Amino acid sequence: MKKYEQLIKRAFAMVLLVCLASTVATAQQTWKADPNHSKITFMITHSGISDILGLFQQFDATISAAQPNFSDAAFTLTINAASINTEVKKRDDHLRSADFFDVEKFPELTFSSTGIESAGENRYKLSGNLTIHGVTKPVTMDLWYRGTNENPNNNSQTAGFQLTGVIKRSDFGVGPKFPAPMLSDEVRIQADGEFIRQ
Repeated sequence: MKKYEQLIKRAFAMVLLVCLASTVATAQQTWKADPNHSKITFMITHSGISDILGLFQQFDATISAAQPNFSDAAFTLTINAASINTEVKKRDDHLRSADFFDVEKFPELTFSSTGIESAGENRYKLSGNLTIHGVTKPVTMDLWYRGTNENPNNNSQTAGFQLTGVIKRSDFGVGPKFPAPMLSDEVRIQADGEFIRQ
């Protein structure tokens, strides 16, 4: 009887160890964007004949995920609206004004993911709530997980991603005095980032 009880205890201990190991293996991990190797850009069409590129120079982005392929990843992003840069100061000042982003009243753009679905190998559809100009709308973007490696400079685990999609500025009340085709309603978004495991 004692031998049987010992076997039961050992089996229970093994099951407990397996459960603990599984919990550790699937524990949530946090990844932070490396600002030196990350960029958020946008493109809008001007007068129907040319594309104007711009970017936001200041932002913070975080990923929380347990799966190594990031299939359960949750993303959060905060952008400093005043950091907009299209390489033309006069235009950038206008974009910061109440005609467009009104950065004094709405200093931040934010995104918080609400779901992620597989769209092929290392490809996902990322859904979330995007807030621009004080207006929050649900959006879905294409996400490409480009892999993870060890940064030789600091030995940190670094994961790469590219996010692409199209939004309508009219959905967020940005630049209503400037209708298409003066400025296209559709704005193409591309974010490329390297994220360091914390």
